[in-house]
Amino acid sequence: MDFAKFSLKNKLLVYMLTILGVAYGLIVYERIGKLQDPEFTIKDALVITNYPGASAVEVEKEVSNRLEETIQTLPYVKKIITKNSAGQSFIQVTMKDKYKSKELQQIWDELRKKINETYLPPRVETPYINDDFGDVYGIMLSIYGDDYTYEELKDYVDYLKKELILVEGVGKVDTFGEQQRALIVEINKEKLSQLGISKEQIANELYLKNLIPNFGRINVGTEFIRVNADGFTNVKELENIVIKGNGSNSQIFLKDIATIKDSYKEPSSELLKYDGHNSIAIGISTAKGGNVVKMGELIDQKLEELEKDKPLGIKIGVISHQGKDVEEAINSFMVNLIEAVAIVIIVLLIFMGLRSGLIIGVVLLVTIIVSFIFMPMLGILLERVSLGALIIALGMLVDNAIVVVDGILVRINRGINAKEAASKVVKQTAFPLFGATIIAILAFGAIGLSDDSTGEFTRSLFYVVMISLGLSWVTAMTLTPILAVQFLKPNKKKRNNKEAEEDEYKSFLYKAYGTSLKFALNHRFLIVAIALVVFVLSLMNFKHVKQSFFPDSSRPQIIVDYFLPQGTAIETTIKYLDSLNDDILKLEGVEHISTFIGSGSLRFILTYDPEKPNPAFAQMLIDVKDYKESGQIIKKIENLAKRKYPDLNVYGKKFILGPGDGGKVQAKIFGKDLDKIRFYEQKIYKIFEESPYSKGIRSDWRNRVKVLKPIISYEKANLNGITKDDIAQAILDTFQGRTIGVYRDGTELLPIILRSPKSEREDVKNLENIQIFSPVANKMIPLKQLITSYKTVFEDDIIYKYNRKRALTIHADPIMGKLPNDLLFDIKDKVENIDFEDGYYVEWFGEYKSSNDAQKPIMQSLPLFFILMVLIMIALFNSLKKTIIIWLAVPFALIGVVIGLLVMDLPFGFMSLLGFLSLSGMLIKNAIVLIDEITLENEINKLPLNEAIHHSGISRLRAVSMAALTTALGMIPLVSDPFFASMAVVIIFGLVVATMLTMILVPVFYAIFFKAERLN
Repeated sequence: MDFAKFSLKNKLLVYMLTILGVAYGLIVYERIGKLQDPEFTIKDALVITNYPGASAVEVEKEVSNRLEETIQTLPYVKKIITKNSAGQSFIQVTMKDKYKSKELQQIWDELRKKINETYLPPRVETPYINDDFGDVYGIMLSIYGDDYTYEELKDYVDYLKKELILVEGVGKVDTFGEQQRALIVEINKEKLSQLGISKEQIANELYLKNLIPNFGRINVGTEFIRVNADGFTNVKELENIVIKGNGSNSQIFLKDIATIKDSYKEPSSELLKYDGHNSIAIGISTAKGGNVVKMGELIDQKLEELEKDKPLGIKIGVISHQGKDVEEAINSFMVNLIEAVAIVIIVLLIFMGLRSGLIIGVVLLVTIIVSFIFMPMLGILLERVSLGALIIALGMLVDNAIVVVDGILVRINRGINAKEAASKVVKQTAFPLFGATIIAILAFGAIGLSDDSTGEFTRSLFYVVMISLGLSWVTAMTLTPILAVQFLKPNKKKRNNKEAEEDEYKSFLYKAYGTSLKFALNHRFLIVAIALVVFVLSLMNFKHVKQSFFPDSSRPQIIVDYFLPQGTAIETTIKYLDSLNDDILKLEGVEHISTFIGSGSLRFILTYDPEKPNPAFAQMLIDVKDYKESGQIIKKIENLAKRKYPDLNVYGKKFILGPGDGGKVQAKIFGKDLDKIRFYEQKIYKIFEESPYSKGIRSDWRNRVKVLKPIISYEKANLNGITKDDIAQAILDTFQGRTIGVYRDGTELLPIILRSPKSEREDVKNLENIQIFSPVANKMIPLKQLITSYKTVFEDDIIYKYNRKRALTIHADPIMGKLPNDLLFDIKDKVENIDFEDGYYVEWFGEYKSSNDAQKPIMQSLPLFFILMVLIMIALFNSLKKTIIIWLAVPFALIGVVIGLLVMDLPFGFMSLLGFLSLSGMLIKNAIVLIDEITLENEINKLPLNEAIHHSGISRLRAVSMAALTTALGMIPLVSDPFFASMAVVIIFGLVVATMLTMILVPVFYAIFFKAERLN
């Protein structure tokens, strides 16, 4: 089809469609959802099961093993990670990469059904399944006030939740750090002993008197009225409950033997401190597909409206505000995009001339703006990767237009009519450019097919390139010839075709290239040999290029994790962190500190992986003034914490731009026997410690903890009618307390907790003096009569399993200035040289595995795209030789890649790999344009092959060089972006060097394969 002829004939239609497309594209740009980073689906669910009183081993054997077996029957499961701890099973189930978010809800329903059908031992609580694990609360606010109790803060938080959930674009509102209010009943053991009352009697009385009985209904006239009476309505009623003593007429009020107070459940499971103040966090998530920037603005407006209702003294701090972060990131990227477009247009104006440059610039802007229309149709939002993809594609977007404009300009200067020139050029190049465009798109195809989280994270790169490159071909075939015919004018100094053609190539650049190409064609094997030597040298030097997965983020926040020895009470953790907080706030560059104690935070960005609950754990989220100083601040905090608390395991880290969790280097030890696993842990831990590149070394099993084991005389216990459960209950009631009912305070249900006073709970010596009721003796007797002795043993408080195998993981991070691979290479051989027994082995996880897992689906799909590219080339040229020539030129791009990464001191990571794949597509596209011209000159214009090769190289020099130059220079704004820096360098250096080689090597290979004669 003659696209140019059709477009010129329907010029008004093309202009109208262009104007409408640009207008609608700008509207879509304003409305499209905006995020800082791309979305990817968290395909995890958590199965949490409590088994009070059980050890980690008992939890593993009696709960986790059964649940794992059930879960594994589901065909969707990819991996199962289990954390067995004393009293709790914590199973993280990850589904296979191929399942999308819309399919997951049905999978979670099936998981629930399977779990509910699993038989578990008595006293095991019903498993709780959390399938909202992936929810992101992009806006997190801290509510605090020194003169307010947790209950008063909670009242205001509840008020805010009700208001904020109604804001447009809000998906969910959740909280962190709320303290569980409870009614505490503290029993005086001396009075109990004197009166012969057991705690069990008190518990039963409270339970029975607070039940909601069914009073039934009564006929009253024509009505059938329900009868109901309230339970306890105030604490005074609770205090006046009558407890029967030993004597038949003996009646004692609860207040005579107990103190009742409205307080909080202890110990806390999680706390939040904001700059040292007790606080409650509110997390706000964006509705699916929503615009987080708009939602953030509406949230800020709502908070301003509610300011008048805020109690005096309550303050709101910002922990994370994704709306503002996204707005800054999008604005920054739009500046980069505008800079890149400006660079490309300036280059075009300089090298192509004013009219040609403006035509291509206009077509480029139209292509970019119209691309916005199709992005939301494929579920693509404006975020780091999609905007970066537009910048990456910029140079390629002008390729098609450059070829068309350059071809038309040359023909106009030769005296050919503009319309005829446009028609000839478009007819000649339409199919080759279409094939080259498809090949350039296919170079990114492996990213589009990758189902894992990394592929999902970077997938918009493929889709945006596909949309924009596809549109660039359409505009090159339609809009470009119209503009060229209308605005391009012939050079009036050119008198005839021959003179025009000769003058066209008289510049120094053309002469220098023509001479070089002639020499190369006449010394073709020498040139190939030199190229091969340089290629081999680059391969050899590739080992000096640093290796990494994803770079660190420029987010002005850092994370500092603190692990106290396992078994530490949360009160001690709080004390440590309170002490450190004041010192860290004084450090230069630190603005605010949000301290999460007992657990990780709500997920506030997608790449953040919350730490599982642990009273010995705390995490600081620290706002810094300048992200460039993050490394130094982390170092200061680590040194400060270690000096103050040597037993504290502390390590700071920056956020990363991509999926990841845990230490960047992880050695996972598999085996069966706990002692043997610990034996290998010590050996490997020592190797990690001895490495000069390691920091933050920790084991996910942590240290073994003390367990106090009372030796019960079952003979004496039986004689007194006392069971092991009775003894356990007595100890639990004394030191920890137990929930015996609920107290209804309005709409709130408060647990009623029975326990001993603080003086008895905090002194272990009181263990022997615990009073326990003997139904045989009908009196209270001391526990020491039933226990012969005590022994202290050490046991594993945490046992992790990976896919049903016991697995202990040692985590570490590299010191500042080093990459994970530096640390891994330093320790890998030493660890693997350990003589492991049969059944015990180590596997490497962390960044090493994440990188391999991310590259695996890409490498698996590459053959498919390679075959498709080859088939398109064969279809274009009907020649296997020409296809081979093009592919032979591609590997030489590595020369420029290695030079660029070494010069810029950047690592080769996942984004660099994607850069190399896209670079291949760009080079192939340029090579196709060159070989198509050789074919035209030789087969259509009947030039001798050697002259056709030489002439085609010269005639296509401007188009190919301009395509490479615009692409390379357009990438410059991305060099300063941490996420795209290595990818940009790979493309810039690789493309510049490879284009120079392509313009020599492709003609040389062509001459060799087709046996062209030497040039005179």
